[in-house]
Amino acid sequence: MTLGPIGFAAPWLLVALVALPILWLILRAIPPAPIKRRFPGVALLLGLTDDDTVTDRTPWWLLLLRMLAVAAVIVGLAGPILNPEPDDESAGNGPVLFILDGGWTGAQDWTARADMLDRLLAEAGRAGRTVAVLRLTTPETPLFQAPAQWQARIAGLTPQPWEPSEAMMEQAADGLGDDAFDTVWLSDGVARPGRDALLTALERRGAVRVIEGGRGPFALLPATFEGGIVTLTARRLVTEGPRDITVAAHGLDPAGVARVLARLDLSFAPGEAEASGELSLPAELRGRITRFEIEGLRSAGAVALSDDSLRRREVALIAGRDDREGLELLEPLHYLRQALEPSADLLDGALTDVLPANPDVVVLADVATLSGAEQADLLDWVDDGGLLLRFAGPRLAASDVSRSEEAPLMPVRLRAGGRTVGGAMSWGEPKSLAPFPEDSPFYGLDIPGDVRVSAQVMAQPDPTLADRVIAQLSDGTPLVTRKRIGQGQVVLVHVTANAEWSTLPLSGLFVDMLERLAVSSVTAQPEPEELEGSSWQPRAVLDGFGRLDEAQTLPGVDGADLVTAPLGPELRPGVYEGDDRRIARNAMTSDRVLAPANWPARIPVEGMNRPPEQPLGGWLLALALLLLAGDVIATLALSGRLRGDGMANKGTSSAVALLLGVLLTLPGQARAQDQEAGQSDDAYAISATSEVVLAHVLTGNRQLDDMAEAGMRGLADILFFRTSVEPAEPIGVNLENDDLSLFPMLYWPVTPEQPTPSADAYAKLNRYLRSGGMILFDTRDADVAGFGAASPNGRKLQELAGPLDIPPLEQVPGDHVLTRTFYLLQDFPGRHVSRDVWVEAAPADAEQIEGMPFRNLNDGVTPVVIGGNDWAAAWAMDDRGNPIYPVGRGFSGERQRELAYRFGVNLVMHVLTGNYKSDQVHVPALLDRLGN
Repeated sequence: MTLGPIGFAAPWLLVALVALPILWLILRAIPPAPIKRRFPGVALLLGLTDDDTVTDRTPWWLLLLRMLAVAAVIVGLAGPILNPEPDDESAGNGPVLFILDGGWTGAQDWTARADMLDRLLAEAGRAGRTVAVLRLTTPETPLFQAPAQWQARIAGLTPQPWEPSEAMMEQAADGLGDDAFDTVWLSDGVARPGRDALLTALERRGAVRVIEGGRGPFALLPATFEGGIVTLTARRLVTEGPRDITVAAHGLDPAGVARVLARLDLSFAPGEAEASGELSLPAELRGRITRFEIEGLRSAGAVALSDDSLRRREVALIAGRDDREGLELLEPLHYLRQALEPSADLLDGALTDVLPANPDVVVLADVATLSGAEQADLLDWVDDGGLLLRFAGPRLAASDVSRSEEAPLMPVRLRAGGRTVGGAMSWGEPKSLAPFPEDSPFYGLDIPGDVRVSAQVMAQPDPTLADRVIAQLSDGTPLVTRKRIGQGQVVLVHVTANAEWSTLPLSGLFVDMLERLAVSSVTAQPEPEELEGSSWQPRAVLDGFGRLDEAQTLPGVDGADLVTAPLGPELRPGVYEGDDRRIARNAMTSDRVLAPANWPARIPVEGMNRPPEQPLGGWLLALALLLLAGDVIATLALSGRLRGDGMANKGTSSAVALLLGVLLTLPGQARAQDQEAGQSDDAYAISATSEVVLAHVLTGNRQLDDMAEAGMRGLADILFFRTSVEPAEPIGVNLENDDLSLFPMLYWPVTPEQPTPSADAYAKLNRYLRSGGMILFDTRDADVAGFGAASPNGRKLQELAGPLDIPPLEQVPGDHVLTRTFYLLQDFPGRHVSRDVWVEAAPADAEQIEGMPFRNLNDGVTPVVIGGNDWAAAWAMDDRGNPIYPVGRGFSGERQRELAYRFGVNLVMHVLTGNYKSDQVHVPALLDRLGN
């Protein structure tokens, strides 16, 4: 039932409002008039006046106050809800399937989608309907459960860094089953193939409605580099109106610190879905960039990862002569080093020594003749994609290389001798450079007017010469020629690399030309055939929100699949490394166009901008209490009991004070709770670190969380009375929001129903484990299946621990420090008895010292302890220090509880002090040294 913007969960209670007029008549009823009897003594009272008068009828405003209080109680119990769902949307009582696209296209509005899903689940819960949630990026058979169970798992539902493919939608359609259910599709608004077939399959099983909204995704295409300029292109789904975005280039500064190295503003014109911009960066800065990212957007599509296309090149420099010691300016490689050092890593050495390092570019300065082995190796290297850059010089001009026939590693045939000013083939005067043609890699570079060429080696004219010239002099003489060999190329500069034959090496143009040539030596995107049979290992992968995480244990990818296979669980967007280069697979590709979804007219489509539902019952009941309190005060005032100093009035005043105290306490408690809920991170950190705090992971199961809290409190009391550790009150930890680094140990009880943490939570957990924290996993199943492999709790443990960086494990050995940190123990019981407790395996080289009871272990703390003995239940105490849960029977049970306490003490001591007792193996050596 709805009345305007307000709906009622129990509208039948509103029938009680009919009784309000009857109650009004009852309250305002006047008792019958008394019978008059004349009494002579009354005459003595004549003339007396009473300043205080008491009404003989209840005032109308007090009646109204009471009516409002009763009405507030009735309406509050009827379950009023502000902004409820219309009846036609919540009709039905069968199962409901909620579908999320689940890809990066909905990541930037994921919080709004999660809130909408939570509201829809709450509505289904009030209607008594079972629900299932299906992400198309990870399709599986729908599991219909109570809405409350799915609400507890919303935090673990995060977007994936890929889009749902047609194959994934087909898999989702195949797993729907034959039962009838209604469907609510929370769409990201992006059109993609396979949706219509899935929509048809859903309509055969029940009604389908779509909820669509948000700002629309933005995506950043992979950066392209050409002509010394980095080009960035962004695309958007919603094209109405102009929009400005900023793209940040992230990378490492020279100190190795990650920071923003550059920014570029892009502007979308109204109606345009694409915006581009150019970014000009120094080569050294450009080589440090690891990714480009649209600022302010959380999405894998808003991130473009960088690979070897922008990295620093490895350039091998080899000179034909090095006989000018002390004359650096005349050395053949001097200007090359000055030009390339800021932008490339330079390699020196013999040609046969540097080729195995697989440099990007090999520069031969006035090297005329190559040995047969050198030429063969160099040909193979160029054929695989290398760039051979050759400079002329006196040795090349005087040799017979590439005279009668074109040499394999020369781009053109050469004339004998060369051409110089005043020589046999005289120019008369030095020549300048002609403008670069459009098909030249140097096109667009400015040519300084003072660049002059006074000598060069000449190219022999032939039919192929014109196609191989990429730079020439003002008279048309070729200056730079190029020939492609396989995947690589050979470039010849017909002048020296120093200033003997020209002033080109003295100009900035020389640096620009070298940069253009070095860039063109790396292929932008390899063909699948080139990568066939190779394996590529992921180094860093993106999550759905665009965060770059370590790949950890993800398997390698076949080379051909790396380029052609669609993204998915087996191939995530990220940076992949092969034998000699890195390749980035981005969530957004250059051929992907974001188009809005066009739903059929028969499908109702709603927006996500509806105001949230707000229950009003609690507010109305609180208002009723306030009105009734006001009624009490007004009644006391009308009866005159709020005035005077008598004993009766003192009692009345005490009652009023108590009532006011109760009324003021309620808001005060609410404010205290609000203050506690909104306390700052600093206050939370101070409360968690001022004393040792034993923390437990919140599972969403209230009973289990209360038991874990009682267990941590009981263990804290034992530590307080038996050791020097004085723990504070235990704290329940939310893995999604809380800072884990504040706690030395986490107790994590495992249940099959608890939600799986998000990727962010797992990142925090791994940082926590690597920084010295410890997690006590307790399956609470008495380890009935041997490490929990076949029990529901054990299977859940394997699912929870899968993404964690856990070292190899072993059952607690007899010489482990856990057996002796405070108490000497052989067993580690809790509420159950089992010694199958797992800890980090000892190093393979751990040796036992003669005469010592344990091995020489390291000082680290085992990051995890795994068992199923239900320790928290054995430790749990109430406020008076009495055990809450029974352990065994009689004396043996109390003995078992005592051993459980001792294990808890040993565990905390191990966390706080490490394997300090293992250092006793060094005592004999220390005493011997002190004795000497």
